[in-house]
Amino acid sequence: MMHVQRAAERHRGGDAAAGIETWHAFSFSGFYDPDNVRFGPLAACNEERLAGGAGFAEHPHRDVEIVTWVVEGELTHEDSTGHVATIRPGDVQRLSAGSGVRHTERNAGAAPLRFVQMWLTPSEFGGEPSYEVVRGIADGTPYALARAEAVLHLRRLRGTERTALPDAPWLYVHVVRGAVRLGGEVLHEGDAARVLDAAGLEAEAIGSAELLAWEMHAEPHFG
Repeated sequence: MMHVQRAAERHRGGDAAAGIETWHAFSFSGFYDPDNVRFGPLAACNEERLAGGAGFAEHPHRDVEIVTWVVEGELTHEDSTGHVATIRPGDVQRLSAGSGVRHTERNAGAAPLRFVQMWLTPSEFGGEPSYEVVRGIADGTPYALARAEAVLHLRRLRGTERTALPDAPWLYVHVVRGAVRLGGEVLHEGDAARVLDAAGLEAEAIGSAELLAWEMHAEPHFG
């Protein structure tokens, strides 16, 4: 079973006056849709654009896994555990909030910044916060998120290349660039597919494409 959410169907958020543009795939902040709260452990997939000098002031998180993929520009991260880093295209950033952490995110440069940020609810709550950046992750390299029983897959396709997608109870595919054909549908930049009980799926590029695919195996346990 596959549901496609088009880029234009995302909820528009952010603060244009502050140089922040956001498109939400799920209920987030002041936007709430009881039928669109999460997909498996994935609770947010936000497309963010920050103008030069714009950013998010220090704010807290707990019991959430935050994974960030920079599309263009540079993202500066700083958190209450002492980590300071600049994230560039091709890098994967993970912040495991655990029992609590505070952080800031900003575009410290003059060039526009565009990134995709995804929040997953862990299977177990609490624990010490942790942070990691994988620099220049290779195409096809899986990035495991153990606390959420999920794996992120990056796919870069050229021409009409095809790629097998992982089998999983919950599979979420986000098109970062270009367009692909998936399960009889054509997905363009910003579109996403939510697939239940995915098995034997392939994505075919139309020209070229960059995809982020979440392979997820467990729903979060609350209480």
